[in-house]
Amino acid sequence: MRTERLDDGVFRTDAPNGLVVLTEAMPALRSAAAGFWVRAASGHETPSKMGVSHLLEHMVFKGTERRSAREIALALESRGGALDAYTGRDHTTYQARVLDSDLPLALDVLTDVVRFPVLREEDVAKERMVVIEEIASVEDTPDDLVFDLHAAALWPSHSYGYRILGTRDTVGALQAADLRGLHDRTYLPRHVVFAAAGNVSHGATLRMLEAAGWFDLEPGPGWERIPDPGPGCRAERRVARDGAQVHVVLGTETFRFLDPRRYALILVSTVFGGGMSSRLFQRVREELGLAYAVYAFHSFHQASGVAGVYVGTQPPTAERALEVIRAEFGALARDSLTAEELASAKQQVKGQIVLALEGPLSRMYRIAGQALFDEPYRPIDAVLAEVDAVGPDDAAAVAAEFFAPERQTVVWLGPT
Repeated sequence: MRTERLDDGVFRTDAPNGLVVLTEAMPALRSAAAGFWVRAASGHETPSKMGVSHLLEHMVFKGTERRSAREIALALESRGGALDAYTGRDHTTYQARVLDSDLPLALDVLTDVVRFPVLREEDVAKERMVVIEEIASVEDTPDDLVFDLHAAALWPSHSYGYRILGTRDTVGALQAADLRGLHDRTYLPRHVVFAAAGNVSHGATLRMLEAAGWFDLEPGPGWERIPDPGPGCRAERRVARDGAQVHVVLGTETFRFLDPRRYALILVSTVFGGGMSSRLFQRVREELGLAYAVYAFHSFHQASGVAGVYVGTQPPTAERALEVIRAEFGALARDSLTAEELASAKQQVKGQIVLALEGPLSRMYRIAGQALFDEPYRPIDAVLAEVDAVGPDDAAAVAAEFFAPERQTVVWLGPT
């Protein structure tokens, strides 16, 4: 195995079978966070199997060869720890937060659910209903649902436009064989990154993983890269829905996680709608009183990204709110940021980066993310220097390309 020191207290080991292991030591803590990331998620699905990654994420907790569902739930919770999982566009994640002394137990439980789920047909039948209830919960939450509708409108023929949870029809049709097939194909070392942060030792972590059999596994096939979705679909879609508000998302595709323009876009988005001092909040809410919630958002994935604006407003003010937001898009695309705005955004973003890394969970996510996206490791000071290096021309180019009002795909959800 090849182990390298990436930074003070940060180590990476690449096992011959493809498993990547990263740790960051935070010896002042009495806790640890650990997790497995699997390169199998909604971005790898087909339309007919939409939601299979998420259903598998649920099902691994329904029982393993050694533990019942109740025993899995009690294993860490009874010791004050927490066990969690989620499915995204690019990865499915299984993680635990525990006392440092319970890290061996946490790794054992995580290994158990990731490698040895029993996936019984009778459990799948029940869990399908649970996921369909989760889908119903999103459908009853319009400020969540509108983002699913926007992704589908932006990427109508690409998996980034699929719903992570799936639909009632696709989930209802999934069988245990579908889950076993996905698990057998992808829950293998070449697809997996393990990361831990907190009061952890890299050597001890490697020994625990070795005892759990991770280094003895066959690597499995190479993991599937999600294709570039290409240009988004420029459209405006209105979905009728009873309610007291109209929920609107305006957004466009941007670029993948590794694009060097990432920090320029983050800075522009921060000035545009990143807090109470942002242009949108001050104009739409404070000056005109057109909305309670209005903000900019951005996400970067393996193959592409998205940036845009959400606003929730009453039906009589919806057209006016969108007119004002489009005008702000136009001003930003045309004039970019002032020197004062750019300097303030840099300080704001750097502060957010540093404050977010105060705990082991965020440190774990940081080191795992760099491996998952094939990004070279950079110390925090180097990341902050990249933010500082964004110049006025960089911000202006991003603003002109991605914040032009005519580029936005628009989805309305609410009373017509």
